[in-house]
Amino acid sequence: MAERRDLEFTYSLIDRIFRLSLGELADFSGAKYDGDFSMTLEEAQRRKHDYVAEQIGIGPGRRMLDLGCGWGPLLAYARERGATGVGVTLSSAQAEACRRHGLDVRIHDAREVDREGFGEFDAVASLGAFEHFCSPDDYYAGKQEEVYRGLFENIATMLPVRGRLYLQTMTWGRNMIPVDEIDIDAPRDSDAWYLALMGYQFPGSFLPFGHEQVVKCAEPRFRLVEATSGRLDYIETIKQWRARFAEPSFRKTLVKARLIPRWLTSREFRLAFTSGVSANSVTFERELLDHFRLVFEKT
Repeated sequence: MAERRDLEFTYSLIDRIFRLSLGELADFSGAKYDGDFSMTLEEAQRRKHDYVAEQIGIGPGRRMLDLGCGWGPLLAYARERGATGVGVTLSSAQAEACRRHGLDVRIHDAREVDREGFGEFDAVASLGAFEHFCSPDDYYAGKQEEVYRGLFENIATMLPVRGRLYLQTMTWGRNMIPVDEIDIDAPRDSDAWYLALMGYQFPGSFLPFGHEQVVKCAEPRFRLVEATSGRLDYIETIKQWRARFAEPSFRKTLVKARLIPRWLTSREFRLAFTSGVSANSVTFERELLDHFRLVFEKT
């Protein structure tokens, strides 16, 4: 799994700019437009929350676990609906932001959450965190599916029979190149270069090879209820995020100014955040990456 320092680099570093740009309890996972790109970002995120609630049952008296809860948007939504939510993250900034809004969030490795430590839940969700659960080292050691199976085993211990899990994740896409070809020194604008940039933005993280690999690893503890691609929705989400981040403000300028020493001294920082391109958008547009919404039910 991506180590805590990796997730601190990706998420805690942008914490202040993220909240100033998108709001205190905003989503940092793909929204659900369903092709209606006239919707606002907030409307599309709300549609996603409604969909998740319908699929796994988020409502009064229900207890929900959010693995990789980000800045707490789904937990806040569950609270609105009368449910009790518990979230975990490895980003200290995310945890602090959630706690300021009264959310029950703990700094904990999502792969190690189990019934003994956290109790039972009626439903589990994980939006945009699954891609961090396997590291490149895990992949090269041949442990990718072992990591996924262990995660599903832990989740199964916390759910009743027919309890549901909602999983939203990036995957490698149909045009994915061989992993060994990914190289930051490849020609600029090549597939290999864009994928290498993604590696700098999300260090320590490795994606599943299509949603089929995820479904296979979930068996026999879970059966797949529904699988849909959200690739086009994610491209639009990224477009909206970039517009929000680019909106000028005095406070954001101050935050960015404090990052200048980091920019001057860290090549990794410059590649991750100031390369001048949206590697995320390009890799989805070229179908090097895909994005799936998966609903599982415990057998």
